[in-house]
Amino acid sequence: MSEAVDKFEMERRAKLEKIAALGLDPWGQRFTGRQMIGHVRDQWVEGTEHGKGLKIRVAGRVMGKRLQGKVIFLDLVDWTGKIQVFVGQKQIGERGWQVVDLVDLGDLVGIDGELNKTRMGELTVFASELHFLTKCLAQPPEKWHGLVDKELRYRQRYVDLVYNPEVLETFLKRSHIVSRIREFLTAPDRGFVEVEGPTLHAIAGGAAARPFVTHHNTLDMDLFLRIALELHLKRLMVGGVERVFELGRVFRNEGISTRHNPEFTMLELYQAYGDYSDMMELTESLIVNLVEMLGGGFKRPVLGREIDFTPPWQRRTYAELFEQYVGAKLDDTAALQVAAKRRGIETANKHADVIISELFEAVVEDKLTGPVFVIDYPASLCPLTKRKRGNDRFAERFELFIASMELANAYTELNDPILQERLLRQQLAGLPEEASMAKMDEDFIRAQKHGMPPAGGLGIGIDRLVMLLTNQPSIRDVILFPLLRPADGMVSDL
Repeated sequence: MSEAVDKFEMERRAKLEKIAALGLDPWGQRFTGRQMIGHVRDQWVEGTEHGKGLKIRVAGRVMGKRLQGKVIFLDLVDWTGKIQVFVGQKQIGERGWQVVDLVDLGDLVGIDGELNKTRMGELTVFASELHFLTKCLAQPPEKWHGLVDKELRYRQRYVDLVYNPEVLETFLKRSHIVSRIREFLTAPDRGFVEVEGPTLHAIAGGAAARPFVTHHNTLDMDLFLRIALELHLKRLMVGGVERVFELGRVFRNEGISTRHNPEFTMLELYQAYGDYSDMMELTESLIVNLVEMLGGGFKRPVLGREIDFTPPWQRRTYAELFEQYVGAKLDDTAALQVAAKRRGIETANKHADVIISELFEAVVEDKLTGPVFVIDYPASLCPLTKRKRGNDRFAERFELFIASMELANAYTELNDPILQERLLRQQLAGLPEEASMAKMDEDFIRAQKHGMPPAGGLGIGIDRLVMLLTNQPSIRDVILFPLLRPADGMVSDL
């Protein structure tokens, strides 16, 4: 701490001791019967300001304090809103006046009083009693600028939530979004059930990603934090759980950016006897439902663009988008080489479909304002996906793009254990033996041999979904505690 901060805290500690000397607990006690400020404001009926006000009891954090002679006005805030509090020396009594004089910005107080309006017409609680609930010893951010430093906001999210109300609103919206997803999927017309799969895996599978490695002491074995939810959910489908989903944390030991965090939240679901067309219908219906819940219409600002979520959404094949924006057909090897060279993409010792994927990512994705379902991917990129009926060069897979960001990934799931094993072995063949993902999940193949029903499967990144629906520029703005490098002088896992 700097000398200035030390001095600031010492001044507050001195006030804390004075509060204790008055016989009060500066850390507060149970405060029952409080009403939320938002609810209190909703109770007000215009035209009653000249009568006797409603008796109310509120509690919150003091965010403003103004002295006007023998009256002090407080701005009191809880997570539902803000209201002005009138504290008069005559009305509150001498002891109460002594207490309010010791109140600082950031302190938590409770108020008993009447709801009415001032002569200036502002809805106000006229206090009859003040209850001291918690002393704030830390210095609040500068009054007019708030907490604006991005790095500090992420490191001290507790301060960010208190002093930037729009941040609290974003995370409350995230909670509502996740709750609505559960309601949507478990409704009788959908019939999904939620499960919890293991976080520690003996084999890192279900995705091509670098895992975090840990060690179990009792069993003396290395384990991996899961990189996907997929394979255990499919085991459950074999076991007869025909519509299943999990909302869970996934961990990938990879880069950090505005769109990536090493731990993130995924929705994965599987529907027996469905395919990727069912997953498109479900994805569109779910996100449209969330847009309607949040309000504000179907046309919404997202990452500097206006996105129209009005259904139905566009569906384009991978091949036609590739030809439109890259200027080459997928089966034209010479044209692919030219296109890759023009954009600085290395082609030596690469399969043609890998070059196609890199070109699509570099050239096409930025053009996908969306919402657009990109369907029918090259089959070699999708080892867990059924081939397209009538053309086995392509797989029945889609990705949903909104504002040039991939948001959802879905398949018609491959349930042929013989083909599945062959494709997985081909995928793993190029990896060194010591690679964490070089092992085949033999038990998954064993499970499939018992008969996994044909199915559609879907994965949605919840953090990205919230980022888009709340129009936040970075995934860190919708993750309460994103991973950060340790700051100098701070011991923290953030």
